[in-house]
Amino acid sequence: MAGTDKNRPFIAEGPAIILVEPQLPENIGMVARAMANFGLSELRLVNPREEFPNEKARAAASKADHVIDGAKVYSDLPSAIADLGFVFATTARERDGFKPVRGPVEAGRVLRQRFSAGQKIGILFGRERFGLSNEEVSLADELVTFPVNPAFASLNIAQAVLLMSYEWMKSGMESETDTAFRGPELEPARKETLHGFFNHLEEALDARGYFRPAARKETMAHNLRSVLTRAGFGEAEVKLLRGVVTSLDYFTRKHPRGSGAPEGREKPKGAKKEQGE
Repeated sequence: MAGTDKNRPFIAEGPAIILVEPQLPENIGMVARAMANFGLSELRLVNPREEFPNEKARAAASKADHVIDGAKVYSDLPSAIADLGFVFATTARERDGFKPVRGPVEAGRVLRQRFSAGQKIGILFGRERFGLSNEEVSLADELVTFPVNPAFASLNIAQAVLLMSYEWMKSGMESETDTAFRGPELEPARKETLHGFFNHLEEALDARGYFRPAARKETMAHNLRSVLTRAGFGEAEVKLLRGVVTSLDYFTRKHPRGSGAPEGREKPKGAKKEQGE
């Protein structure tokens, strides 16, 4: 599956995700996939409409089989949360009552703090059609609601689980602006490499009459170096750019790469031999 790396550590921890009376098995599968994306694995289903396990749910889970296989089914909500020490209930509607209401970012932090303290935690999600009842909400400790368009506040269950799962994962990173992985760290280009590239490029541009008028050549060259220095090129990147300049300096539209060396011109140092030469 695209984006899956079996060589990376497998994450499976965090709050239990409790779905109250889910109707469509496909939604359950998409919830499982969202959970797996962000390292959650414990799925609890309260009185699902269709029998579970369900192959439609497995297909929609896109290989998040560990979540589907480990899902537990309960006949009522009190049983599903009996072993938990703290529970958030998600809601898109204003509720009467005295429970604290948090946004998803703050809720993610609260969950992380309680989890780190060894507490078992969970998040409730309601039905596709009308969410959680007031009675079900009353069983939770606090509420979490999303900053959505008040005129169109209803979220698909999988979308709501994805948002909370994302906030859970983000709350465990050193920085909330961090990401799970980044590109390769490039070795910074040495000044010797940069200066060689600058000289090579300026010679190629000079041969083509770029520096006009001649009196402005020094200023134009300084400006060019300033622009290229700001990029913070790596050693490999500068070598790649030198290869581009070499190719442009040697080959032309009349004599493209692969057509053999143009008459009277020597192949540049380091250029690969073309087939047939």
